[in-house]
Amino acid sequence: MSVMLTPGKAGYPAFRAILDGAAARLDPAALPRIEAAAAIVAKAAASDAAVYGINTGFGKLASKRIPAQDTATLQRNLILSHCCGMGEPTPAPVVRLMMALKLLSLGRGASGVRPLVIRQIEAFLEAGIVPLVPAQGSVGASGDLAPLAHFTAAMMGEGEAFLGDKRMPAAEALAKTGLTPLVLGPKEGLALINGTQFSTAHAIAAALQAERLALSALVTGALSTDAAMASTTPFRPEIHALRGLPGQIEAAETLMLLLEGSEIREAHLEGDERVQDPYCLRCQPQVTGAALGLIREAMRTLVVEANAATDNPLVLVETGEIVSGGNFHAEPVAFAADQIALAISEIGAISERRIATLVDPALNFGLPPFLTPAPGLNSGFMIAEVTAAAIFAENKQRATPASIDSTPTSANQEDHVSMAAHGARRLHEMNANLARILGIEMLVAVQGIDLRKRGAGLEGLKGGAASAHVLRTGPRLERVVEELRAHVPALAEDRFMADDLALSAHLIACGATLHAAGLATIESEG
Repeated sequence: MSVMLTPGKAGYPAFRAILDGAAARLDPAALPRIEAAAAIVAKAAASDAAVYGINTGFGKLASKRIPAQDTATLQRNLILSHCCGMGEPTPAPVVRLMMALKLLSLGRGASGVRPLVIRQIEAFLEAGIVPLVPAQGSVGASGDLAPLAHFTAAMMGEGEAFLGDKRMPAAEALAKTGLTPLVLGPKEGLALINGTQFSTAHAIAAALQAERLALSALVTGALSTDAAMASTTPFRPEIHALRGLPGQIEAAETLMLLLEGSEIREAHLEGDERVQDPYCLRCQPQVTGAALGLIREAMRTLVVEANAATDNPLVLVETGEIVSGGNFHAEPVAFAADQIALAISEIGAISERRIATLVDPALNFGLPPFLTPAPGLNSGFMIAEVTAAAIFAENKQRATPASIDSTPTSANQEDHVSMAAHGARRLHEMNANLARILGIEMLVAVQGIDLRKRGAGLEGLKGGAASAHVLRTGPRLERVVEELRAHVPALAEDRFMADDLALSAHLIACGATLHAAGLATIESEG
């Protein structure tokens, strides 16, 4: 499968397909403008006038003129000198998306590269060559210089790459796939390493997962609502229409949909003396809905950035000018990543509170302490709740904004930077942590629902324990219960629990929980 990318119009369905392994090609309609910009650069390279990045040095060295015969060496040296990344290799799906985003950026026809460069990127994606891009080294201004340099070096036959699962010298990967190392022309190295594609690819991949997890949190929250025998009145649409926030309205509608047909809910409508539930149950639309809205706002920024020309200088085809600017500064991406981090942290915060409510006999409306049928001899979910609190604390610390932590670089030429790269990278681990918290909530909530089926806390209520009828949650949530129970049995007595927690977290992370509930991710088109 190959995705056709039209500059200025690519969206999340294409990004998701590329992350899932699809190749990508640039819309041929973009080529005339690319060729026109390349011709302008070629003319500038042959002239005596100084043009930044074409016949001058870079950054603080921009005042150094480079002879015409040395411009090819200039571009090669630029790439090799900037291959200063460190740390673990960037995950292959993110690198593939980064390459596709570079296609989109170059496809705007403002970078001055030849079509040959476009074809090399397309060939890498088609052949399954994934450059080895170390995770660390970008401050998110002047572009993601080090990561993009490693990607460019691989196209030149330098550095390392993966072909399938095998790590090898990039030159070997090129030889095995019948490709020729790229020889850079004027400005092409600069066009390839200036830009925000590394940061943006990380942020897009994380945003898609964060959206999935936000919706999954509505499923675990609905399970907790039934396990706690909480009221669904706070989810009524009239309440949320009076505020008007789309994420809040969607969250409330989703919770009502998930809880529709719950016999547990109906059983406690009479005889329950509680007037209001704790905020972690009652305010789910206001909190998780707001987080969902924040994630989608960030996604809209990221889809614009993904389609942008972000290198420097830029070629204005209409006037024939080559102009310097600062589109490589990744502040919009850094802000988007910080927004997503806040949302991830808050979804985990309110989920952890629901877990704590369900295991606490003072708050869980008749369920046994720590949800074990034999408390005292058994500790039940006591330490699972502690684990959720520990993991949430990690995410809370990671949610500190990265964008406010500028550090001047390059002899103060680049004196304000965005820190978008690690701001976006941290989101992957935050998402993994959130999946773990939601996995614990799902285990705890389903255990509570299982106990309700046996009549726990229903004494004296309408349809309570005296009834011979087994009370069930709603049909959608019942399918979620069945999905979990196919992998993790109910907790009758204490056992080794780490595997249970890992399995439940995996069901959340891979989308199985959403699928069982009949919900789909709404991937914003920006």
